[in-house]
Amino acid sequence: MFSLTQLTSFVTVAEELHFGRAAERLRMTQPPLSRQIQLLENELRVRLFDRSNRSVKLTHAGRTFLVEARRLLRQAEQAALAAQQASVGEAGSITIGFTAGSTYSALGSLLRTARGALPRVEVVLREMVTMEQFEALSEGILDLGMVRPPITRPDLDSRVLVREPLIAALPVGHPLTEVRPSLSVTHFDRQPLIMYSPVESQYFYNLLISVFRGAGVTPVFTQYLSQIHSVLALVNDGWGVSLVPAAAAQLQYQGVTFHPVDLPEANPVELDLAWRRSNDNPALAALLRAL
Repeated sequence: MFSLTQLTSFVTVAEELHFGRAAERLRMTQPPLSRQIQLLENELRVRLFDRSNRSVKLTHAGRTFLVEARRLLRQAEQAALAAQQASVGEAGSITIGFTAGSTYSALGSLLRTARGALPRVEVVLREMVTMEQFEALSEGILDLGMVRPPITRPDLDSRVLVREPLIAALPVGHPLTEVRPSLSVTHFDRQPLIMYSPVESQYFYNLLISVFRGAGVTPVFTQYLSQIHSVLALVNDGWGVSLVPAAAAQLQYQGVTFHPVDLPEANPVELDLAWRRSNDNPALAALLRAL
């Protein structure tokens, strides 16, 4: 098979139509250049140039091959550039996992950062609950996860991405909407409350249980749901009240109003970034630096 050196030699002679000038451009002497052309013609089994003492002309086969030779050289240059960019995280791809709740607060900002810092990197998104993301990170399916704590796997590294308050989601016209300036946890005692699932939404379930126990409050749990938007849909339909991350207020439900709540911890809701410690994807390292 012919080499890139032979292709470069051929294209240069074809552009100069003079072996001496072509050799000067390539910073070599004429005999090795002639040898490269001869090897290429032998490999292709065609004559690429008509040579005489006075002129060098491309044959019909040579003119046809010139188009393809230039294309192959461009592709080789692009392949080399792509490899160089990928080695420093400026090209390639990165697969990011996210929870449904992270779309309200952090996903958009993360994607804007990725587009700005790594415009040539393809970002692949996978919506998964936190526990699924832990498995996918360990198995190399995900490069980066947007997860809820705690992160206890020894093969994963992490950092806090976002902290935000809990706020009350109340049906429009509910008596608690009249409380000013903010609610206390005790206002939820004996209130019908839409709760998070202890299995599919373990993080928010444990967080609310901790808040209520700390205040000695016992709401009446009417339903257990896994997604924040489902919780708000039931609040909208009058099934009860709930506590949601502050970013969920971006979701517009006609029958839901949001109200601040005084809590011992101002920003108890945490969203973390997690990644496998041994992941060697340069795009991951570049994105973490940008973030």
